[in-house]
Amino acid sequence: MKGRVIKSTGSWYTVKTDNVEVKARLKGKFKQDELKLTNPIAVGDWVELVMEEGQETAVIQQIHPRENYVIRKSTRKQHFSHIIASNLDQAILVITMKSPRTSLGFIDRFLVSTESFRIPAILVVNKVDLISKDRDQEWLQDVHEIYEPLGYPVLEISAIHDQDLREKFLPLIQGKSSLIAGHSGVGKSTLLNKLALGASQQTKEVSNFSSKGVHTTTFAELFELPGGGDLIDTPGIKEFGILDVEEYELSHYFPEMRKYLGQCKYNNCRHINEPGCVILEKLEEGYIHPYRYESYLNILSEEDSHR
Repeated sequence: MKGRVIKSTGSWYTVKTDNVEVKARLKGKFKQDELKLTNPIAVGDWVELVMEEGQETAVIQQIHPRENYVIRKSTRKQHFSHIIASNLDQAILVITMKSPRTSLGFIDRFLVSTESFRIPAILVVNKVDLISKDRDQEWLQDVHEIYEPLGYPVLEISAIHDQDLREKFLPLIQGKSSLIAGHSGVGKSTLLNKLALGASQQTKEVSNFSSKGVHTTTFAELFELPGGGDLIDTPGIKEFGILDVEEYELSHYFPEMRKYLGQCKYNNCRHINEPGCVILEKLEEGYIHPYRYESYLNILSEEDSHR
């Protein structure tokens, strides 16, 4: 029988099939199209499973091909990757100015990952009630000015205080399968508890000592939404390591660069210091934001160091 993985807890998975939740496990190893994965099965996967004889548990025998997925480098095993979630309609990155602060570099790495599979992304600025100083306002203004022209909607919320949170948020996610991601402590669990059916994710205050989030979600889990659709909650991400991206391929995942590709003097232009580079010309003319170009160079440098 066919079902969708809605929760991953180590070696066991919860699979929903015909509105019934079944606890299932893998039997044997699955080959993953040349990918070295720490998790052969991800939340969002469609699988075939059979009930174990005389048991209430099942065995997963087949993984259906994924339409897409969001993936990052494993934090535990070198040269391995971790699929965060699969078969997505969109990805939501929850960011905060403080408690904890989300860097623009982290945002850009996440967006490169979603762009690589053409997954639309939304930026949700949470804890806007904490934004007060001028430099806080400048950060918020930068987020709007940098990302909205690129086609990434930016939504400002306070998951704790907004009385109209559902009215503001649900039109963006109903009827869709959405990944919700971000640093620990940005308020993903609080947001999820207010939006999803049956969600009661544990929440904790941000550490006063480090100003960093405390991990409350330990495994990925899918929650259904009122009116259709679902949200896939994920453990907080400290760093977002991008998988091996070819140096001449990276610019394809920056929408502001993508429109000018093929116009440089050299076909193998890396857009660093080559003569006749249209990307550098557009950067000079103000069509490409300096912050984004700096992120491009940083990612390119990191990938070079791993080769």
